[in-house]
Amino acid sequence: MKITQNILLLCLFILGLAGCNKKEEAPKNTSLEPLAYTLYTDNTEMFVEFKPLVVGSTSKFAAHFTVLGENFKPLTDAKITVSLIIGSSGIKNAVDAPSSPGIFRLALEPKTAGTGTLVFDIVTKDYTDKITIENVVVYPDEKTALEKQPESTENGDISYLKEQAWKVDFANIAVKKQTFNDVIKTSGQILSAPGDEMIVTAKASGVVIFAGKNAIVGSAVNAGNSLFTITGADMTENNIDASVNEARNNFLKAKSDYERSKLLVADKIVSEKDHQQVKLQFENAQRAYSTISKNYSSKGQNILSPMSGFVKDILVTEGQYVAAGTPLATISKNKRLLIQANVSQSYFNRLPSITSANFKTPQSEIVYNTSDLDGKIVSYGKSASANSPFIPVTFEVNNTGQLISGSIIEVYLKSSAIPDALILPTSSLIEEQGTFYVYVQTGGESFQKREVKLGASDGLHVQVLSGIQENERVVTKGGYQIKLSSASGALPAHGHEH
Repeated sequence: MKITQNILLLCLFILGLAGCNKKEEAPKNTSLEPLAYTLYTDNTEMFVEFKPLVVGSTSKFAAHFTVLGENFKPLTDAKITVSLIIGSSGIKNAVDAPSSPGIFRLALEPKTAGTGTLVFDIVTKDYTDKITIENVVVYPDEKTALEKQPESTENGDISYLKEQAWKVDFANIAVKKQTFNDVIKTSGQILSAPGDEMIVTAKASGVVIFAGKNAIVGSAVNAGNSLFTITGADMTENNIDASVNEARNNFLKAKSDYERSKLLVADKIVSEKDHQQVKLQFENAQRAYSTISKNYSSKGQNILSPMSGFVKDILVTEGQYVAAGTPLATISKNKRLLIQANVSQSYFNRLPSITSANFKTPQSEIVYNTSDLDGKIVSYGKSASANSPFIPVTFEVNNTGQLISGSIIEVYLKSSAIPDALILPTSSLIEEQGTFYVYVQTGGESFQKREVKLGASDGLHVQVLSGIQENERVVTKGGYQIKLSSASGALPAHGHEH
């Protein structure tokens, strides 16, 4: 009996050791994990979550609809219909309004197992749309669905909910290969185009008196508007008033002599030669008086604007004495401008291939394109001067009213074409200590942070050499918000139903 007990204890001990050495099996997941799809049309992004479809079981859909546009805002006014089609039969469910902005809650209870198609029909006051999910499996029972369910894996993606994205300026694009241009980045200046700017000069010597608000920098003026008055005041020399009176007296005397000479030559009292000499003196006196008295009044000689535009510069002060020919002001139409880029001599061989350029001022993030401003290349230098090692490249453009002559600018000269380049807006880039990243949207609410290697940039777009693939969707607005959200680790409650 005692031997039998010892044998029994030994068997139990051996079984215990075997149990300790046996690896513990991971418990199987006994609940269905939701499916998630993200699809795009030209007008709409749909991100939908729902549990696998099972015959006789109601599956709830949390369908998030975003209107594709400048800021990817939620769809707030629409009728959404979801249809499940298997073979020639189907079922559907519709809602006329979202449960919360952008989120439409629908439900389906499949009647037939098999592989079918889910169709979402969207009707808004502005457009209609259709989004289709192919090869959707309807399982005959929950047990089969659990057996077919793939194991969940952690992919390290960053979660950023639709409710977060809808509250900020957010957008993404599908990256496509396209033709880009090699770029020469340099500095330059905005200059007035020839004929677009004129200097107003003094027509006589005297003291300058300003003509009201027209003599203020920035004032709009029309051709013929009075800008200044030149007066002799109490000056004893080069007095415009005295000069006008002298020219008028000389003219009146020459006119009287000429009238008398016409009578005398008719009576043969003076010779024709003497008469022509008197006539010449009269014409000279008339011309001199007409010139000096032009725009002259009792207050002095008026200096008028030669063209319509605005006062760019005032070059004198009121009460200052000026000699004839002294520059008084600069009038600019500000309609045509020159964009002059200063290019290093090392790029000389590439200058003939330049056809357009982007440029921006350091004070603004707006990037202008010469083609959009009806611009054309005017010239490029054939040599460098002794005063500057750079070669000028000059474009003439229309002024939209936002460009100021004299401004210093950053210039991106577009030269030879780069075919099949992956291009992103510069707004996509996140810089960290000299390294550039982008956020790639891998699902409706999941993102990956990718390091990218960059090529040429034209100020608006940049060539990506590595880090992303064609057709991946890259965040172009809202990248910093995703970065801040991932750093905080806090997610708002969204109440998605599965």
